[in-house]
Amino acid sequence: MTKVLIADDLSPAAVDIFKNRGIETDIKVGLSKDELIEIIPQYDGLAVRSACKPDADVIAAATNLKVIGRAGIGVDNIDIKAATAKGVVVMNTPFGNAVTTAEHAIAMMFAAARQIPAADAGTQGGKWPKKAFVGTELSYKTLGLIGCGNIGARVAERAKGLTMKVIAYDPFLTEERAVDLGVEKVDLETLLTRADVITLHTPLTDQTRNILSKETLEKTKKGLILVNCARGGLVDEAAVRELLDSGHIQAAAFDVFVEEPAKENVLFGAPNFVATPHLGAATVEAQENVALQVAEQMSDYLLSGAVTNALNMPSVTADEAPRLKPFIDLAEKLGQFAGQISDHGFEEVVIEYEGDLAEMNRKPITAAALAGLLRASRGDVNMVSAPAILADSGVKFSETVTEDSPVYDSLIRIKVRVPKTANSDETGWRSMAGTVSAGRPRVVEVKEMPLEGDFSPVMLYVNNLDKPGFIGALGVMLGEAGVNIATFHLGRQDVGGEAIALIGIDGEPAAEVTEKIDSLSHVRYAKVIHF
Repeated sequence: MTKVLIADDLSPAAVDIFKNRGIETDIKVGLSKDELIEIIPQYDGLAVRSACKPDADVIAAATNLKVIGRAGIGVDNIDIKAATAKGVVVMNTPFGNAVTTAEHAIAMMFAAARQIPAADAGTQGGKWPKKAFVGTELSYKTLGLIGCGNIGARVAERAKGLTMKVIAYDPFLTEERAVDLGVEKVDLETLLTRADVITLHTPLTDQTRNILSKETLEKTKKGLILVNCARGGLVDEAAVRELLDSGHIQAAAFDVFVEEPAKENVLFGAPNFVATPHLGAATVEAQENVALQVAEQMSDYLLSGAVTNALNMPSVTADEAPRLKPFIDLAEKLGQFAGQISDHGFEEVVIEYEGDLAEMNRKPITAAALAGLLRASRGDVNMVSAPAILADSGVKFSETVTEDSPVYDSLIRIKVRVPKTANSDETGWRSMAGTVSAGRPRVVEVKEMPLEGDFSPVMLYVNNLDKPGFIGALGVMLGEAGVNIATFHLGRQDVGGEAIALIGIDGEPAAEVTEKIDSLSHVRYAKVIHF
């Protein structure tokens, strides 16, 4: 039975989703790393928020794990690289708490501008410190957004309602999207010099870490209000403290810190500093939304293969999954075929799609093809890790799509360019193509030679010259070696020219059998292929 471990607090309604869909669920919150490593091999799925940290050691121990679901947006508590290498899909819920986080950023902006926490403490302390707190209006001020994605766009919408002018720095923000949002797209230097208020809404990556460093913060306007409800580590906290003390930064409000829980921090006690304990997503509505979403997403993937909001895997809807499955199977087999006959590696890979596939979601099909292709030489490669491995290898990769297919409704062709060796063909390319017929994958072309047949678990591939009597002699040789032939598929270019025999056999032949076939005068190449 499929099992999921819930390692952080999730709504009971989320637990019910797993159970109602037939998934066994254990709730174990507050596990130490060693405790998690000990029990993780039991589970197919792991649901977390921000407290549980499935790092490389945990993932290495997760021998059955298929998916990690993060109820929320940030995934810096998850080692995505290790998960990808292991073939574990990492999902988040980027939309469930967007409104809540945007509202918290606006609330923090007001709290900093009007010094509300300090004024509240003084008032309730019996001081009535009215003259000590002269605030700043936000209307007609310029708000600078660093990051204008899902949450940043909602902050922009609310800021415009406050009659603020909004400028945004985001390399992924298109001019068209900026116009739709009513914001001005600018570079970071411009944002620093123009913004009266800066608020951050970007993930923590190598590119964004310390995006507001001491150097960049010193370029900002005197009197800046700074808000960070995104991720600790985006801002140099020591530099912010220094600029708060000097008065260059008028006020700052942080919901996130480099070290959490933040029991101590250089910013604590600074003048005009407001802090909350990572409450950006902490509303009843958001907690419920992200929990329900992650439970649905993980259940869909574990039960049907549907992929939603994955960080390291192409998305596949529940409706697409059944239709894509046979083509994913076909692509993987074609990739396995190409990888196993490319003994000396390959320098370039081309995948060609024809016919109905032009209208399909091809990303998971491509991932399956690359996984099959790389498995022969790299071992434990999967749909999740294959695209990243190929990219890191430096092998050139491209896809082509043709809406029409001359013969078949849909066709996938994989071409690999192999290094020039004695066994390489003249062009240095090897290709094979296949289609899906009656829901089953079939090979229909090898090295541009048409042939049709099913994939068998074990097949003998022979590339030979078309000479009379060769096929008969090959059959006799296999029979004498005790190799039973299940299927026999032939293709050739021209009479007397290059030919292909693809033979399904029952079981693995002895090594001397293939060596004997490979030594025949008419044979250019022979190899046993496994699918």
